[in-house]
Amino acid sequence: MFAATSRPVRTRFAPSPTGYLHIGGARTALYSWAYARHHGGTFILRIEDTDIERSTPEAVRAIFEGMHWLGLEHDEGPFFQMQRMERYKAVIADMLDQGTAYHCYASPAELDAMREAQRARGEKPRYDGRWRPEAGKQLPSPPAGVAPVVRFKNPAAGLVAWDDLVKGRIAIDNAELDDLVIARNDGTPTYNFCVCVDDWDMRISHVIRGDDHVNNTPRQINILRALGAEIPHYAHLSMILGDDGQKLSKRHGAVSVTQYDEDGYLPEAVVNYLARLGWSHGDDEIFSRRQFVEWFDLDHITPSAAQFNTDKLRWLNAHYLKQSDDAALAARMAAQLARRGVDAESGAALGALCGLYKDRVATLNELADAIEAFFVDVPIAPALRDEHLGEAARAALGVLRAKLADCAWERAALSAAIKATCKESGLKMPQVAIPLRVALLGQPQSPSIDAVLEAMDRSRVLARLDRVL
Repeated sequence: MFAATSRPVRTRFAPSPTGYLHIGGARTALYSWAYARHHGGTFILRIEDTDIERSTPEAVRAIFEGMHWLGLEHDEGPFFQMQRMERYKAVIADMLDQGTAYHCYASPAELDAMREAQRARGEKPRYDGRWRPEAGKQLPSPPAGVAPVVRFKNPAAGLVAWDDLVKGRIAIDNAELDDLVIARNDGTPTYNFCVCVDDWDMRISHVIRGDDHVNNTPRQINILRALGAEIPHYAHLSMILGDDGQKLSKRHGAVSVTQYDEDGYLPEAVVNYLARLGWSHGDDEIFSRRQFVEWFDLDHITPSAAQFNTDKLRWLNAHYLKQSDDAALAARMAAQLARRGVDAESGAALGALCGLYKDRVATLNELADAIEAFFVDVPIAPALRDEHLGEAARAALGVLRAKLADCAWERAALSAAIKATCKESGLKMPQVAIPLRVALLGQPQSPSIDAVLEAMDRSRVLARLDRVL
C-alpha cells in the first residue's frame, strides 16, 4: 500500500512495437494523455522494444502515425528501451552489490526438473530459491563455464498491495511470488525490470494500462521499493469486447488505428468514441476534445469490460460529418478522391457537394462514393435503365435538355426548368426527377435534384443526358 502524493502528474504510454496500434492501445494512450492534460502534467511516449525478434520499424511507424492521427502528441520522448541498456545494467550491478538481486546458476534442465517435481507433488511450479542467498545458508560453488541469470530477491513474507484507481484494493501474498529473473544469462534485462527503471527515471506518477498487466504490478512494486523509488498510482483498464461479446479481435476492431482513417472515419469521432469506451460523464455521448480533457478523471472508469459497437461508431462519425465545415470537409475529400485517381480540381465545387451529401452518409468513404459520380462517368445498371428510362421518361428528359442548354445555371432557374418540363410532358415530379437522377448519377436517390444540377458542370449534365436520349 502507498500513500497519495502531491507530485506532478506524469503519465506514459509504453507500447511494444510488435504490432500495430489497435483500439485497446489507443484507448490506453488517450486516457493517459487526457489525465496528464487535465492536471497540467506531462505525457511521455516510451517504446518498449526489448523483444528484438518481434519488434519492427514498421510497427514503430504505425504507432507514431496512429497517435498523430488521433492528435495524442507527447511531451517527452519517444524513449526506446534498447537505447537504455547501459542504464539497466548499471542498476542491476547496484542491486547485486546491495543484495537485492543475486546470480542464479540453475540450468534450464534443472529448472524443468524442479517444476516437474513440483507438479507431481501438486504444487504450483515456481523457482525454489536454490541460489538465493540467506543468512546461514551455504551456497554451492558456481559451476564452471555457466553464465548465470540475475534474479530479484523478492520479499519472502508479507503482502504487496495497492489501491488500484479502477479496480480498488488489490493485495498479493509475497509467498505467491518467486524470485523473478531481471537479467538473462547474456546480460540483457527483462521486461518487468526495464519497466521499473523507466518509471523510476521518468518520475511516472500514474500508470494507466490494460488489466493484462495486473499480475505484473506486485512484482514491479517490490522492485521499485528495492530501488528506493516512489511508487506510481496504478489504474488498470478492463478489456474491450467485440460486438459479439467476445474478446476483441481483428474481425471486429482490433486493427491498426490508421485503418479507421482508411475506412473514412474522422479522428475526432474515433477519439470521442474511445473516450466513452469505459468512461462516462453523466449521460453525455458527444463532446469535444477540450470538454473531454476538462471532464476526464479516473473515478468514472468502469471496472467491467467495455463493448465495442461498430454501429455506434458509425453513428458518431455521421454526427461529426454533419457538423463539419464544408470547406474543411472539401479539403479532406480532395485528398480522398486523389487517392482514387479522381481529379476534383475541375467540375463541381467540392464544398457544395460536401454540403449536399454529408447528411446522407456515415463515413468519408461513403461521401467519396457519392461525390465521385460528379467527376467520373458512372455506368447505368441495365435494371435501372429498364425501370426508369422508358420512352416517356426519355422524351421528358429531351425536353429538359433543351431548357438546360441555355437557362441560368442557378438553383431557382434549374428548378423552374424541371417544373416546366413536368407540366409540358404531363408527368409528376418523381416521373422526371428519378429518371434524371439515374441519367446523371446512375442511381435513383440523391439530394434535391435542382441542387444536384447546380453542383454539376453544365457540359457534363448535357453529355450525360445525351447518352440516354
